[in-house]
Amino acid sequence: MTEARVSTRRRYLLCEPKYFTVEYAINPWMDPSQPVSTELAVKEWTELADTYRRWGHRVEFIEPQPGLPDMVFAANSGTVIGGRVLGARFRAPQRAPEADHYRRWFLDHGYRDVFMPTRTNEAEGDFTWTGAVLLAGTGFRTDPGAHSEAQEFLGVPVVSLSLVDPRYYHLDTALCVLTEANATRNAHIAYYPEAFSVGSQRVLRRLFPDAIIATEADAECLGLNAVSDGRNVVLPMEATHLADQLLHHGYDPTFLDISELRKSGGGPKCCTMELRG
Repeated sequence: MTEARVSTRRRYLLCEPKYFTVEYAINPWMDPSQPVSTELAVKEWTELADTYRRWGHRVEFIEPQPGLPDMVFAANSGTVIGGRVLGARFRAPQRAPEADHYRRWFLDHGYRDVFMPTRTNEAEGDFTWTGAVLLAGTGFRTDPGAHSEAQEFLGVPVVSLSLVDPRYYHLDTALCVLTEANATRNAHIAYYPEAFSVGSQRVLRRLFPDAIIATEADAECLGLNAVSDGRNVVLPMEATHLADQLLHHGYDPTFLDISELRKSGGGPKCCTMELRG
């Protein structure tokens, strides 16, 4: 019998891609020589925000800043668990100023436990909360030393995972949490094994034996850069095999066009920071 999936109300922070463009290349998806439509990126982002609101979630916004075309990717600028905020420290100098804008947003909105890391840490790009442990990616962006900083400040157990394919430079491009763990169940995830080292694949199989295994085609369209509320899942429209698997496991997938945002290596999750607690 397919397990009944239950949506839980979420709170998300988003940033309009008002200044979105691709003017530098810091991942394999970015090509400054290709045309980019800011108008289309805003349309894609607006549909994402509207989708969250249709599902009953609370959506908050941070003001975009000129000269920061990747600020739309809010997930990279903070990890929030239990009301504690672990900020970001970007590897690429082009994105470094984003961290302080998000830090000030948190302080202006009543957050007091805000810690800015000393090690390179690209937040929910490489930190994925399962409800029980924090999965932490490394290999291209976030330093391994940032994993211990996260454990110390957030007070949650951290499991390190090594990424080995530069196309999947952040953990959230290769893995997503579909249902969080609670007192009676393990977390349910989807992931693309080939994005991870052999040892990390063994870890994932041990921790999540019932995970949905994504195909190469799912991964190549950033299908795993999805957002789930426990039942509803928003994902790129090309991720059809993954959507079929989600339906089989009791989820309700919603397709979005992210073709313009993907030119910078981003999708639904990259645009979405979850504000927990």
